[in-house]
Amino acid sequence: MERVPEPELMDDDEQARAYAEADFADAHDGFVSALKDALGDSDLGGAVLDLGCGPADVTVRVAKAFGASTIHGVDGSRAMLRYGEIRLARHPEVSGRIELVYGLLPRAEMPREKYDAVISNSLLHHLPDPRILWSAISKWADGGALVFIMDLMRPPSVEEARRLVDAYASGEPEVLRTDFFNSLLAAFETGEVEQQIAEAGLNGLSVRPVSDRHFVVSGRASSA
Repeated sequence: MERVPEPELMDDDEQARAYAEADFADAHDGFVSALKDALGDSDLGGAVLDLGCGPADVTVRVAKAFGASTIHGVDGSRAMLRYGEIRLARHPEVSGRIELVYGLLPRAEMPREKYDAVISNSLLHHLPDPRILWSAISKWADGGALVFIMDLMRPPSVEEARRLVDAYASGEPEVLRTDFFNSLLAAFETGEVEQQIAEAGLNGLSVRPVSDRHFVVSGRASSA
């Protein structure tokens, strides 16, 4: 099935609110669990950049799981960031270690020049050009920094996309079901991601499926 790109930003308040209020606990806890697996015996400390943080649910979960981390979450949707700030207010135990930043990749300006880790959840499939993500990693990941990306995998057919929506979003509002379906069609296959990584020169990264709808990219950024 050919990729069908979707609008890059969820800047509509209805979309942002539905996404912020949805129960993504299983998927987002899965992100943290897979991140722990990628780290092995290491910890996630220092400055972490979360690309496409949305309403900061993953950002907060990562901050809770890794107490030595300070996280800068960047997103190009002001609506998403508004709900992210609301979430931070509900989690004062970690909000002091999180800063949310508005910025459109690749032109966004970050509080730091380099980061000890770069993470991202479900940003890649939103981008019209995947090189935006990989160039951002090359720009902001310090030499040897952990890179951890989780995103959707494009299913082989429209019918399989509909099955996944029914399986994992049957009780969600229609706006979320539609977004999920469109996101599946806009996602990349793992082979395409491997090619993107190779073209970006990020040779320390590897790709692996972790569910029937998600893959993970993990590894260490090449030293400058």
